[in-house]
Amino acid sequence: MPPAFRQRIDLLATSRKTSTVASRGVDSTVNKRKCAQCGLVNFFDNEACRRCGSAMFEDAGEEPWAPQRSAAAQGAKRVAWLIGVTFAIVFAWSRSLLLTSEPIDDEQRAIVGRAILLLDQAHFEKEVAMLRHFANYRATDNWWNLYLGHRDAYAATNFPLGVVTLYGPFFTASVDDTERAVILLHEAQHLLGAGEEAALEAVWREKHRLGWTSELYARTKVYRNTREWTSAAVPSLFQCGSDRQSDCSADRAFHQQ
Repeated sequence: MPPAFRQRIDLLATSRKTSTVASRGVDSTVNKRKCAQCGLVNFFDNEACRRCGSAMFEDAGEEPWAPQRSAAAQGAKRVAWLIGVTFAIVFAWSRSLLLTSEPIDDEQRAIVGRAILLLDQAHFEKEVAMLRHFANYRATDNWWNLYLGHRDAYAATNFPLGVVTLYGPFFTASVDDTERAVILLHEAQHLLGAGEEAALEAVWREKHRLGWTSELYARTKVYRNTREWTSAAVPSLFQCGSDRQSDCSADRAFHQQ
């Protein structure tokens, strides 16, 4: 075959190959693609990565994790919506408790302040912070307390809303600020999230720090009521001594002196 004719055939073949590559929209000099997962450079016509097996996409802007990103964004929006709805419900609930009850007056607020001062002097830091800065004191029952009922109570706390209702006996049945401090110490446990049994136990164990002892207060109504409620809820606190019927917190206070 004459050289000129062979050269003409080679040029024609090269032209056809270039045309085929161009029709695919790819520069013949750019015939490789990097895997978006592991970074391995693959041939352009590979449908899957030779190293990790991930699918190779024709469109550079198409990312295999795009559906996951979309799902994550939708999940974040759903969580934000739930948080917003929960906040709105809690806010409306707390407002309803305040709107259906009356606040304590200035004289009662001063009494509460003196009781909290005693707790502060006894170094009940967490409880004092909650009672001073979070609690909202009311003098009458809100609709929720009326529904639940709080017979024979000196006070009631609506957790986690911080509404503390102080009933008449809180001011009249307690003999002094120390006893009122003990009652507030109990309510502070509820403000911190403790249940009734845990609150009774905490107050009974720590009452000596306020000087609220049987030697001084055994005959008062508040002391007798608190002992009765605590012994029923936490009987293990009254199984000390040789007779196994003594107050365990008294032994603890004695050893700490």
